[in-house]
Amino acid sequence: MKFGLQLANSLYQEWRFYYIDYDELKRQLKTGLKNDGFNEQKEAAFVETLERELEKVAAFRNIKGDELTRRVQHCEAVVDSILASSEDADEARFNRVEEEISRITMEVTELSKFIRLNYSGFLKILKKHDKHTSFMLKPTFMIRMNARPFYKQSFDSLILRLSKLFDTIRTGGQRSQENANAGGSQQNFVRRTTKYWVHPDNVTEVKCIILKYLPVLVFSAKGKKEPDPAISSIYFDNDSFDLYLGRLEKTEGAEAIRLRWYGNMDQTEIFVERKTHREDWTGEQSVKSRFPIKEKYVNAYLKGDFDYSKIIQKLRDKKAKGEKELEHLETLAREVQESVLKKQLHPVVRTFYNRTAFQLPGDARVRISLDTELTMIREDNEDRPRSGDNWRRVDAGTTAPFDYLPSEDVCPFPYAILEVKLQTQHGAEVPKWVDELVNSHLVEEVPKFSKFIHGVATLLENRVSLLPFWLPQMDKDIRKPVPADWRSLEWSSTGLPSSRESSMERGRTNGHLRRTKSNLRNESDADSVEVIVEHPSEDVEDSDERTPLLGIGGGQNGSSSFNRGTHRQRPFSWAGGFGNLFKRDSPQSRGASTTTPQKRIALPVRVEPKVFFANERTFLSWLHFCIVLGGLALGLLNFGDRVGQISGLIFTLVAMMFMVYSLFLYQWRAHKIRNRDAGPYDDRVGPTVLVIVLFFAIMINFWLKFSSV
Repeated sequence: MKFGLQLANSLYQEWRFYYIDYDELKRQLKTGLKNDGFNEQKEAAFVETLERELEKVAAFRNIKGDELTRRVQHCEAVVDSILASSEDADEARFNRVEEEISRITMEVTELSKFIRLNYSGFLKILKKHDKHTSFMLKPTFMIRMNARPFYKQSFDSLILRLSKLFDTIRTGGQRSQENANAGGSQQNFVRRTTKYWVHPDNVTEVKCIILKYLPVLVFSAKGKKEPDPAISSIYFDNDSFDLYLGRLEKTEGAEAIRLRWYGNMDQTEIFVERKTHREDWTGEQSVKSRFPIKEKYVNAYLKGDFDYSKIIQKLRDKKAKGEKELEHLETLAREVQESVLKKQLHPVVRTFYNRTAFQLPGDARVRISLDTELTMIREDNEDRPRSGDNWRRVDAGTTAPFDYLPSEDVCPFPYAILEVKLQTQHGAEVPKWVDELVNSHLVEEVPKFSKFIHGVATLLENRVSLLPFWLPQMDKDIRKPVPADWRSLEWSSTGLPSSRESSMERGRTNGHLRRTKSNLRNESDADSVEVIVEHPSEDVEDSDERTPLLGIGGGQNGSSSFNRGTHRQRPFSWAGGFGNLFKRDSPQSRGASTTTPQKRIALPVRVEPKVFFANERTFLSWLHFCIVLGGLALGLLNFGDRVGQISGLIFTLVAMMFMVYSLFLYQWRAHKIRNRDAGPYDDRVGPTVLVIVLFFAIMINFWLKFSSV
C-alpha cells in the first residue's frame, strides 16, 4: 500500500488537519520535476513547505500532550475529592471520571499513532525528494527534526498516572499499599508464559488496553523515589555454548544462569537467577529461582572464593526469613556456584530493556509485562577484552541506544516483547479481554522466544551451529490490517467490559491462553527439531526508512542490524527469506570467505507424552514375546528328552538375547525422543533378525528330532 493511501486510512479524523500534508508535498515535488527541472527556487519553496508542516505537527503534538496532561490532573483532583467525601453520589461521579479517563486513554493511543505516522511521512517524502532531485535534503532536515523531536517524547509517565486512576476507580480507593519494588519481592515462582512480538507502532495501544484492566506494577530501584523500568541481565555460558544449546533444544534439565539488576549501574544488590527447563512428560514445571548478593561479592562468588553461607547465617541471626527458605537459598547458591566452576561459565551476553509490568498487587494469577528498547550486548572476551576479569563490562550503561559501543557488540531488537503469564488452574478460562488482545492484530505470537538465545544467535552467530526458528521472520513485517470494527470493540461501552467489571471477572476466571496462530506457533510449550539452512553468498542491505524510529539502528552509524537477502534452500529448509541476517562490519566478517557454513534452524515441534508411553508399550510387547518364548524353552529344558533339552537351550538363548535387545531399543528410542532427534525411529533390523533366528531354531529342532529317529 502506498503511504499516501495508508495515511488517509489511518489518520484520526478529528485531527486530520494537523497531519503532514503528504499529498501536497508530493504534488509540489512532482510538479517541480515536470516543469523545467527542480531548480533552487523550487527547492527553497519545497523546504519552506516542509518546514511549515514540521512546525504544524510538532506544535500540535506539544499542545495536545499538554492538554492530556491537564485533563489527567483534573481527573486526579476529582478522584481525590470523591475519596475525601462520603456522599452517596460517589458511584455516579466515579462513572463519569472513568468515562473521561477512557477518552483520555483513547486519545493517548491516537496521539502515539499520530506521531509515528507523521514521522514516517517526513522520512518518506525526504527519501522521495533525494531520489528524484539533484539536492540532498535528508541529512540537513534530520537535524531540523531533531531540534523539534516530537517523535522522541514518551507517554510512559502519563500512562502510569492513567493506570493509577483506573486502579483507584476499580478498587474504590480501598487498596492502600502497592508493591513498590516488584523486582525483589519474589524468590521462587512457577508460571505459564506465552510470548508475543509487538510492533513499535502498536506499543502504546497495547499498554493503554492493558492498563484498563490491570494496574502498572512499578519497578523502582532501591533508595530511589522515581520508578526505573530498566532491567539488565548478564547471561553466562562456556566456550562450547552448552547452556545455549540446552535451552534451544529444550533438553530436560537445561539451565540458564544469569545475573540481573534493576535500574542503573550503581545498584548494589544483584540477583543471581537460575532457570531450569522441565519437560511436560515429567509432570514438573519449569522453575526460576534466585537469590540476592551484594555487587562487591559477585566476582569472588563466581571464582569460588566467597561462601554464601555467611550471608545465610547473618539472615538466620536476624530471623529475616524462615528456616526453610534459608535452606533453599543456601542450596541454590551452592549449586549455582558449582555449575559456574564445573562448566567453566563466563559472561557471554547482556540484555537490556525497559519493562512495564501489569499486575494486581499481591495477585499473580494474571501478570503481563511489556519490554521495550530491548538490546543485546556482547560480554565475552573472545576477540578482545570486554568484561575482562569482571562479571560485567563497565563501559555499557543502562540507557538505550548504546551508540557509544562498537556496532559489532550491539544488537537492538526491532520489536517489543509482550509476555502473558497466567497461573495454571485446571478447567479455568482466561479473561475475555486477554483472549481478545492476544488474538488481535496488535501482537504476533512467538513461542519460546528467548532474549538469551537471540542475543547469542545474533552477536555470536559465527560460533554456534544451531539457530532459533524465529530468525527467518526477522526481516518480515509483523503488522496486520486493522479490523474494521476494532475501534468500537476497544473503546465503546458495548464492547469490552468496564474496568470494574473486568476486575470482578479476573477474580472468577483464570487459565491458559487459547492458541489460534499458525502451525509453527500454535503451542507455547513446543520443543524443537533441526532443519538445515544455508547462508547466501551475497548480502542485500535493508534501507528501511523506519529504522531510526523503530530503534533498530546498528551501533554508531544507525544502520539496520537485520538485512534482507536471498538463500538457497535445501530439502526441509525453512520456507522464507533467511538471508544473511546479521551483516556486521566486524573483523570476522571482513575476513570471512564468501562461502559460509551451513546453519541449522531449531523449529518448534511438540513432543506429546503419549510418544513416551508408545515407546514403553513397544518395549512391553517385546518383553511379552520373550517371556512366552522363554517359558516354552524352560519347559522343554526341564521336562523334555535329549532333543527337547537342546531345543529348549537354543530357545532360551534366543529369548534372553531379544530381551536384552528390547531393553537397548527402548533406551535408545527414549534418548532420541528426549533429545528431539530427527530420527528415524523405526527398527528394521530387530524383527528381521528375530524371524531369521527363530526360523533356524525351529529348523534345528526339526533336524535334531528326525535325525534321532
